[in-house]
Amino acid sequence: MASPQAAAIDHLFDSFLAALAADPGMSLEGLRDMLEKCGDLASDPGGVDYLDVDVEGTPCLWAVPHGCAEDRVMIALHGGGCVTGSRFSHRKLFAHIAKAVGCRALIVDYQRAPEHTHPAQVNESVKVYAWLLGQGIKPGHIVSVGDSAGGNLCTTLVLALRDRGLPLPAAVMPLSPWYDMEATGESFERNAGVDRLVSREMSLNMSSMFLGNASPHDPLANVLFADFTGYPPTYIQVGGYEALVDDALRGAARMQAAGVECTCEVFPEMQHVFQFMAGRAPEADEAIGKLAAWVKPKLGLR
Repeated sequence: MASPQAAAIDHLFDSFLAALAADPGMSLEGLRDMLEKCGDLASDPGGVDYLDVDVEGTPCLWAVPHGCAEDRVMIALHGGGCVTGSRFSHRKLFAHIAKAVGCRALIVDYQRAPEHTHPAQVNESVKVYAWLLGQGIKPGHIVSVGDSAGGNLCTTLVLALRDRGLPLPAAVMPLSPWYDMEATGESFERNAGVDRLVSREMSLNMSSMFLGNASPHDPLANVLFADFTGYPPTYIQVGGYEALVDDALRGAARMQAAGVECTCEVFPEMQHVFQFMAGRAPEADEAIGKLAAWVKPKLGLR
């Protein structure tokens, strides 16, 4: 049974849907402002410094836990359908993960749709990764992490790196990844009564804005069409109540079929990106602890 603290994300998502029902024509800026509130769910982890950095025109935010291994880096890609979300909405979530791992996180504030459509976000993520290499960070000391649309981007970033002949990071950690641009997963029906936020209509609206004129079968937008040959170890986390459970499970199955070391863990009764409740709900803290325990050896950390 979910903890009482885990109800916080239910209440927040319910407030989002109520606001959308009250204002069906909500502006894009209104939607973006509303979804920034996801960042309010986490506690401040403490002992983490935040430093703004411009990466060749892309605003980013370093989250630097005190005493961390500064030569190890998580490149962190925020969710929000590639339409909403920012380095600020996800600052505390990624800082909690970085602190648990004992490394720095570079939170990327990539250009959003519909102003910038696919593949702008993938290309921008590749640019930031290449910048990290140029700063002397070894590829084996980098991992990619992201939630929802960021879970897609942290996955497709690595596919793009491989296709361009760049060295790959040590590991990939997608949280509640949004992989299927056509929303074909059966879990949209199966979990329709328990997912408090995501619906097929919402997913298709977001993918339409994100894709622009791109194909929903482009493997750098929809990894269910990707070849994962030579892909790094991957650990996917997803909530059991999510409409996107099948995105995660099918993505993992595709990786495993290509011989990738991939684990997909489903957390019972949890909502979309339940890790947002870091420091406040035990389920979020447990999940982050598992991420850290899994990835530390891959980064050469104890």
